[in-house]
Amino acid sequence: MEWYLKVLNQYTDFQGRARRKEYWMFTLVSAGISVILIIVDYLLTTKILGINLLNLLYGLGVFIPTLAVGIRRLHDIGKSGWMMLVGLIPIAGFIWLIVLFATDSQKGTNDWGECPKTFD
Repeated sequence: MEWYLKVLNQYTDFQGRARRKEYWMFTLVSAGISVILIIVDYLLTTKILGINLLNLLYGLGVFIPTLAVGIRRLHDIGKSGWMMLVGLIPIAGFIWLIVLFATDSQKGTNDWGECPKTFD
């Protein structure tokens, strides 16, 4: 939960680097919250036009923090944040982003700062 809150606190920070653990823990907790909200939506029947309302509101709320941590994760491996646009390519882009997000941190200092692993 610590990593999830860290990302939410840095929701406007598109500079710097985010290590793998930070990105994947945020993604895991966020996916868990989405599943819980889908179940609650189903039980409360809060669907509007076939859309789960609570999950939609949550998704809109974490859109910017998710984008920010993804960009910082790409910075950590030495890539530009613009690489997030690769995800717009159907199927292959999504798979390529997963590979990039799973790649180990670039050692030392790069254009976006010091390796975050050295601070732990």
